[in-house]
Amino acid sequence: MNDGVQHGPALNFRDFVDELLAEGDAVGIDVPVDSDLEAAAITRRVYETHGPAPLFNQVIGAAPGHRLLGAPAGMSRLGNGYGRIARHFGLPRESRPREIVDHLIHAMGTAPIPPREVRSGPVLENTSEGAAVDLRDFGSPLLHMQDGGRYFGTYGMHVVRSPDGTWTSWSISRLMVRDHRSLVGPAMPAQHLGMIHQQWSAMGEATPWAFVLGAPPAAIAAAGMPLAEGVSEDGYVGALAGVPVDVVRTPGRGIPVPANSEIVVEGVIDPHLTDAEGPMGEYHGYQFDDSSPKPVFHVESISHRTQPILPFCVAGMPPEENHTIWGTMISAVATELLRGHGLPVSFAWCTYEAATCWLAVSFDIERLAGMHLSESELAHRVADVLFESHVGWLVPKVLLVGADIDVTDANALLWALATRYRPGTEYVFDDAPGIPLVPYLSDADIAAGRGGKSVMSLLQPEQISHGRTRGIPAQFTTSYPISLQNQVRSRWADYGFRP
Repeated sequence: MNDGVQHGPALNFRDFVDELLAEGDAVGIDVPVDSDLEAAAITRRVYETHGPAPLFNQVIGAAPGHRLLGAPAGMSRLGNGYGRIARHFGLPRESRPREIVDHLIHAMGTAPIPPREVRSGPVLENTSEGAAVDLRDFGSPLLHMQDGGRYFGTYGMHVVRSPDGTWTSWSISRLMVRDHRSLVGPAMPAQHLGMIHQQWSAMGEATPWAFVLGAPPAAIAAAGMPLAEGVSEDGYVGALAGVPVDVVRTPGRGIPVPANSEIVVEGVIDPHLTDAEGPMGEYHGYQFDDSSPKPVFHVESISHRTQPILPFCVAGMPPEENHTIWGTMISAVATELLRGHGLPVSFAWCTYEAATCWLAVSFDIERLAGMHLSESELAHRVADVLFESHVGWLVPKVLLVGADIDVTDANALLWALATRYRPGTEYVFDDAPGIPLVPYLSDADIAAGRGGKSVMSLLQPEQISHGRTRGIPAQFTTSYPISLQNQVRSRWADYGFRP
């Protein structure tokens, strides 16, 4: 073992924040801001204006020096808008969705690099245990006035390990403050957190558990990636970064957590006790009224950096982190999964604006025509691959389009939906399993854990049968000679327009 601090925005959250501040994609707020709705209201407006991430340096309701960061992966008005997302992976700010996803897919095909255990790290600078534990120090924000409580964990990751020690899961699931030493939140059976919790509960034991806030940005992104059951995210993050992630043991239960994290709590998930959690404004953009019983997480110790930063997401209308990070990671897994099953997929994109309810899949239509599939056969092939996978469990609706449509452009996708969808070309799969949080599901669907799934074809008949597209878009890049396009661009300011 050794000591040392890993640097760079992908592996050190503090470096990530400093870079955003230096690049003008975050703003330090030095006036007092209340953790009771005010910080969340500012952050919600940041999402809706694509403003810089707000770093709250004086938080009313938190211990002195404890800080909050809103919108850590919000869309930005700087550059192409994806800068904050790209910096999670140490990529240049100007990286576009396909470049980001290609980077993620490349790491999926690379041998995992297991984490490296070190003696100490910044997260252990301050530790409290037992009766000294007080979650109230962190100023967990009240996010919406209709919420059932304050949320400590909206941009953090759970760390649990299977009883046999073969599977370490880093996963994202929210946590609401129950009291100063406990939290409450979901651990659904189809989530990896829920699977491992069930393994411990079946033995009659509490689940050893840690929760990490301000994790290395690449780690928090990977924790939201629908990797296969049994795959440890820590090794994937090593492959993604090209070096092992430094981890330290928590002071009580010895759970390995990233050494560069801002905040780590550890304890157990109660095998029996539940309490009311929620309601909470959700990733799908709705606020409902009801709470529901969820497992209780008992906190036994807290470790944190000096002047810790608690990152948070204000879930709701897109885009926010549930869409930008979760959607990007879903896109990488879906693209690789469909290609791996022999389908000529150009790109699969979980459309941010559709609140993670659409996966748009574009095809190389020449190769598609060579497969001699009917529309129905193609839809069923896609459904067979996706809807039995973890990524398909998350996304209820799949849209099939030709690669002439840029599926990362919501306007282009909306145009294709309006002009290429022919009524009757939607295929419904009511027996497919799915996440119960989708807002249009019936009570029967939720009870069964199935339903509400479809594949919709936006492919023209000629694209499927002959690899040809009927018509071209009438737009600047297709309706004028390239020489004239270049002339217009170069003279744009001469015409009187702002560059």
